[in-house]
Amino acid sequence: MSRALWFAAGAASGAYALAKARRTVWHLTPDGIGARVAAVGVGARLFAAEVSAGMAERDAELQAELRLSSAPHAAIEESATSDGDTGSAADGHR
Repeated sequence: MSRALWFAAGAASGAYALAKARRTVWHLTPDGIGARVAAVGVGARLFAAEVSAGMAERDAELQAELRLSSAPHAAIEESATSDGDTGSAADGHR
């Protein structure tokens, strides 16, 4: 029984080593290198798309926040100019 176990273990490790060697050799062929380069390109495009989507989302958040926070300032500036204050001081400040 012990010899059969060792034989099976040796056959399994040999099959694994052969498969691993074939895969390594394929990675070094022009087709394998091309596939890796294509995969890197796809990954870079996906990353760029995610960054762009995140930037657009954050930009929308900031625009909404600025619209909310600038509304009171716009009302104050509007009321100041409607009071007849032209802001024509000699130094350019009100």
